[in-house]
Amino acid sequence: MNQFLWHYQQVEPTTWAYLSSLLMLALFFKFNRVWSVRNIDLLLLILLAPGLLLVHHAQQQQESIAVQIKQLEYPEPRSPDARSSWRGLVMQVSWQEPERTSPWADRPEEHLEYDRLTGDYAEWRTVERRGFLWLFAIGAVLLVRLLFDPTMVRRPLLDPNLSTGGLTFICCSLFIFVMANVIASTPTESDLYGPKAAAQLLVRDGGDSQKQLERHGPGYAVITLLSSIPTMSLMNQPASDEGFAFSVAAKAMAILSHLAVVLGMIGIGYRHFDNIKMGIGTATIYMMLPYTTIWTGRVEHVLPAALLIWAVLNYQRPLIAGLCIGSAIGVVYYPMFLLPLWVSFYWQRGVWRFVLGTLTSLSIMTASLLFVSKDLSAFWANVQTMFGLWLPILEGLEGVWGLGWDPVYRIPVLVAFIALSSTLAIWPARKNLGTLLSCSAAVMVAVQFWHGFGGGLFVGWYLPLTLLTIFRPNLEDRVALAVLTENWFPL
Repeated sequence: MNQFLWHYQQVEPTTWAYLSSLLMLALFFKFNRVWSVRNIDLLLLILLAPGLLLVHHAQQQQESIAVQIKQLEYPEPRSPDARSSWRGLVMQVSWQEPERTSPWADRPEEHLEYDRLTGDYAEWRTVERRGFLWLFAIGAVLLVRLLFDPTMVRRPLLDPNLSTGGLTFICCSLFIFVMANVIASTPTESDLYGPKAAAQLLVRDGGDSQKQLERHGPGYAVITLLSSIPTMSLMNQPASDEGFAFSVAAKAMAILSHLAVVLGMIGIGYRHFDNIKMGIGTATIYMMLPYTTIWTGRVEHVLPAALLIWAVLNYQRPLIAGLCIGSAIGVVYYPMFLLPLWVSFYWQRGVWRFVLGTLTSLSIMTASLLFVSKDLSAFWANVQTMFGLWLPILEGLEGVWGLGWDPVYRIPVLVAFIALSSTLAIWPARKNLGTLLSCSAAVMVAVQFWHGFGGGLFVGWYLPLTLLTIFRPNLEDRVALAVLTENWFPL
């Protein structure tokens, strides 16, 4: 946007968090019913901001300090345990004292600067850990709230404090504003590290890129070809023109994915809530929240959310819903744990259509890996990466599991998560559209607790579903037997 208007500067993330929180309260807080569940939900959404800001600023500062440490030209660490990762940029940072016999021993001023920088880096890691703990705490409260949502039968209509026209104007304005930041942003070398490594896939050279893919957890191998677009960065170190194509592809994919989320939420409000004002209201909050603004350009955050939203939008068409769920599973793997819930919903009618759609999309994505694999062993490695066919990883983790928590405790957390996901196949016994919304959001919230590569930050996976759960009316009558026909291709 700074190319369109002179002297335009992006709003600092903390400032945006304050402004958006106040605007959200003005538009959606029910001042005549202060203790309503709606108001509590709004406060929970606002309370996500402090944790996100702590992590965002800490990671930006650590990356900046890492660059300064590298400029001091101290020797690389001998031990692989000294490695640390900053959002895809694998850099070596040594915490040990330089050897007195080294050529740097006669430069005491650089030695002091080195000590200062490493101390600052350790402090920012502590800040980052606090941010993740904050996100985990709020996530736990949200998880309980979402699991109790199916029991909340009385859902009075609480319209936003603005007309439909006003909400539409704000939603469109925010979308243009946020997407303009994506267009005007420039990826750094660290943001293009993953795409450059994964580019080897295009010439059927898995090689070292496979290790890079595994470091980011299970998912579709080709998705790492897209760079990350830092829409709110504290650093300004643009990458070379080598990654221009990746940058353009990532920007286009991010914008289209956000557009799909917004249109899907409005469509659900219009078609399934019988209240387009509620759909526009949820889309407005989605574009307004600090999370959306900070992580706008992260395709791996928003693309799965778009697919899940469109699965809900087409829940009356099990074949299309299955295609969307299968695609989401192929992209980031974790929506696989939604299958017990969705299969149970369609069990009395539509289950085979849903299963066929899911298997079709997964088969197509799996077959596409043949075109980026140099041989069968590389193809199998990519399939393993896509479906997470390995034992729980306990080394080289990021997020809170790489900041002090013993990774071995991921195993009981994972077991509890699988038990929760499996339980949703039988509870609630009578599932409706409201159950699909709240329990799908609950599963994607629960994923954050054992996600080993930044769990807690992937708010986009559950944010749209959570917003629709908060604003939904009573949907007790939207069960499979009532809304589905025997026709495989309904109009």
